[in-house]
Amino acid sequence: MATSGQASGGRRDARLTEQGIYTAALRLIDADGVGALSMRKLAAVLGVNPMSLYHHVPNKAALLRGVKNLIAAQFRPRVDGGIWQEQLYRFARDFRALAHQHPNLIVHSLASPDFIEPEDPFWTGLTGILTRAGVPATEVAAVGAVLTSLFSGFLLAEGNGTLGRLAVLQPTPTAGPATASSADAGGDRNFTFAVQTLIAGIEAHLPR
Repeated sequence: MATSGQASGGRRDARLTEQGIYTAALRLIDADGVGALSMRKLAAVLGVNPMSLYHHVPNKAALLRGVKNLIAAQFRPRVDGGIWQEQLYRFARDFRALAHQHPNLIVHSLASPDFIEPEDPFWTGLTGILTRAGVPATEVAAVGAVLTSLFSGFLLAEGNGTLGRLAVLQPTPTAGPATASSADAGGDRNFTFAVQTLIAGIEAHLPR
C-alpha cells in the first residue's frame, strides 16, 4: 500500500510536496480569501484524502505560515545600482507589486506580528538600504521597524479600501468634489507620495 505522500509504486505524489500544498493553498486564498481556506477544501483541490494533509501540515495556522514563507521567498527586490533613495523606491515598488498579486494574503498577514522575519528578503533588503544610506548601525533596526510599520499601514489601507475611500473625500465642506485625477484613488500617486515622505524622514534623521 502506498504511504501518505506517495503514489502507487513508491513514487512520491507531487501534489503532497510542500511546494504543491502551499501553492494550491495560495490559489484558494487568492480566489476566495483566507477565511474560506480549510484543510478539507484544500484536500479537495489537490484530489487527496483530507487526513493525508495532516502528515505534512498539522493545522491551518501552519499552512498559512507556509504560504507566507512561499510568498516571502518570491520577493527579490532589485536594489543594486543608483543612490539609496532610488533603491528604496524600487524596493517599496516591488513589494507593493507582490502585495497586489496576492491582496487577500497580504491584508491578512499584515495583522500578524511575525509577518516580517529577520531572515526574510524584505528585512535584509530594507536594512541593507538603510546601511548604505548612512543610518548608524545602532539605529538601523529601529529605523527599519518604523519604516516597515508605516509601509505596512499603507498597504493595509490600500488593500482594504480605506485609502481609496479617503482619497476622494472633500477636504472642506465648501470645496468642490474631488475628482479621480486629483485624488488619484487607487492609483500610483499616493504610493509615490508615501515613499517620498519616508525618504524625507530618513534624510532628516541621518547624521550631519
